[in-house]
Amino acid sequence: MSTPHALRVRDLTVTFGTAHGPVTAVRGVSFDLAPGEVLGLVGESGSGKSTIGLAALGLHDPARTRVEGSVQVGHPGTETVGAPESVLRRIRGSRVAMVFQDALDALSPFHGIGAQIAEAHRVHHPKANRREARERAAAMLERVGIPAARASDHPHQLSGGMRQRAVIAMALINHPDVLIADEPTTALDARVQHQVLDLIRALQSETGTAMLLITHDVGVVAATCHRTMVLRDGEALEEGLTQRLLSSPAHPYTRALIGAAPTLSTPPGTRLPTLDDPGPRSRPAGRLPAAPGPGSDPGRDRDRGVLAEVRDLRVDYPGRRRARPHPAVRGVSLHVARGEALGLVGESGSGKSTIARVLAGLRRPTRGQVRFDGRDISGAATSTRLRRELSRDVQLVFQDPYASLNPRRTVEQIVTTPLRVHTDLDAAGRRKRAAELLEQVGLSASHLSRHPHEFSGGQRQRIGIARALAVRPRLIIADEPVSALDVSVQAQVLNLLMDLREELGLSLLFISHDLAVVRHFCDRIAVLRAGELVETGPRDAVFDTPSAPYTKELLAAVL
Repeated sequence: MSTPHALRVRDLTVTFGTAHGPVTAVRGVSFDLAPGEVLGLVGESGSGKSTIGLAALGLHDPARTRVEGSVQVGHPGTETVGAPESVLRRIRGSRVAMVFQDALDALSPFHGIGAQIAEAHRVHHPKANRREARERAAAMLERVGIPAARASDHPHQLSGGMRQRAVIAMALINHPDVLIADEPTTALDARVQHQVLDLIRALQSETGTAMLLITHDVGVVAATCHRTMVLRDGEALEEGLTQRLLSSPAHPYTRALIGAAPTLSTPPGTRLPTLDDPGPRSRPAGRLPAAPGPGSDPGRDRDRGVLAEVRDLRVDYPGRRRARPHPAVRGVSLHVARGEALGLVGESGSGKSTIARVLAGLRRPTRGQVRFDGRDISGAATSTRLRRELSRDVQLVFQDPYASLNPRRTVEQIVTTPLRVHTDLDAAGRRKRAAELLEQVGLSASHLSRHPHEFSGGQRQRIGIARALAVRPRLIIADEPVSALDVSVQAQVLNLLMDLREELGLSLLFISHDLAVVRHFCDRIAVLRAGELVETGPRDAVFDTPSAPYTKELLAAVL
């Protein structure tokens, strides 16, 4: 008698047809997933993780993709490889369901979340009337922690964590045999990530649903998965019980992947191991200038070592129609010293990016003072001259390196744009400087003629950093610069930023919800909650002896 399984994959090979010829994304992968079990698929972007998940649902375009091998869902198994669309429609959402990484893209912006969940139920229960489906959807929303009264809300009216909960409710409303979760917590804050994973585990335990968890986050794997499979370039390198695999990995790639992710116990300032450089190396800790004390004289900022600061900052966003303005930042005072990396942490909606936009001169404060190098820049957002002057000293590195780079421009055009605005260099001089910048961030001058889509995520982020460095700014504001990257690429970018800071004496405002990354990279920490500063201080003091209850909650939620 065969052992029951929720998902059985045998010798799965997936090949995509491209303009440059066939590309094999998955090569001969095999595994079993038992009812109620959680199997983690771990690897970098391009390793084949999501390709396997999509094959289980039969979502690959047969006109452009060749899928070979076998994928059977349930027991007895229903074959999805080569199955007709009528069979695939019957099992999608009923026997196998998927939770995607970006919940905002996965939900329709034109319909309420309750209606979308109800539709997922009615598709597989045609005898259920609309009222029954709405009631079931409302009950499912309550089960995932969303009040039924919000069933009519549209996705944009929900926070990131609530949207992800809605997608989980939609995936589980028909009690599928298998749930495929594709990076379900990557873009979420630590507390929300913890809540979503707890919710998935609880629902999975109730229903006996098996889960295939696709992720690059080793902490998520350790906290969630019974077994783990490591993928690289479409091949399975090793598989085993999660705790054994993480404590004593057999393959060098697995060891490098685990070591590349900083934890709260990683010594701050050490060079993170990467696939190309697996040995961590320490670096000397620089001495920071003294921070100004209470009641310091604003006119002596240069002497006190302060480069940029906000005082009693308040920023309001207009309310809808005649509603009162919404305060995004309330009375925050903080500073960045010369040569310092200040970490700004907090959940989504805490005001981190708003403060960054104010310091960069992209948003005018409602109240308070903004100073850079002793100069009042509060009006930079509404003064073209002041904003242009400020942009030479303050540059930004954004979270999404693809969205922040013009896809129609070459790397040379992207990197030389600030040089065209702020320098008198001719075309040859700008090209020479662009080539030097690419070399400085670990790329090659031969990349100047390429476009952003021809690079990996980590390479695109390096291009964004090169553009930010073009005019030799004194302050770089890095807004979640590594949250969308694989751990190995994240390690490369963090090492690069630390090298550049040491080499160029840069000051950085480093915004992140990843506390382990912040502890590793930053000298001082400022913690925000709902637009208010709840705690600030040296790195070790904030992490080792936090004074604010909210900071303690954030640290307790780290996986």
